[in-house]
Amino acid sequence: MSRKQTQAYTEEFRREAVRRADQPDNTAAAAARELEIHPGQIYNWRQQFKRLSDKQFNSVGGVDYSKAESEAMRKLRREMDTLRKENEFLKKVSAYFAKSQE
Repeated sequence: MSRKQTQAYTEEFRREAVRRADQPDNTAAAAARELEIHPGQIYNWRQQFKRLSDKQFNSVGGVDYSKAESEAMRKLRREMDTLRKENEFLKKVSAYFAKSQE
C-alpha cells in the first residue's frame, strides 16, 4: 500500500495564497483553483497565521509575551542559573580556604 506524498509549501507561498484569497474581488476557492491547491488549505493557513500573529504581538497587563521577549527571558534564566552555580561554588571554596587559614 503506497502512502500519498504531501507537498511542503514555503511560508511565502502560504502567505501569498492567503493574501490572494483575502482580496475583495476574490474568494478562497478561486485562489485555490489558481494555485492548484485545496480551498481548505487556504482556510487552514489563514487560521495558522492569525494564531501566530495573535501570539507574536501579545501584551497583557503591560507584560510582553512576544516570541522575542520569551527568547530573551529564557536566555536570562539560563544565565541566572549559571551565575547561581558559580556563586555556590565560590562560597564553598572561600569556606574551604577560610578553614585552612585558621
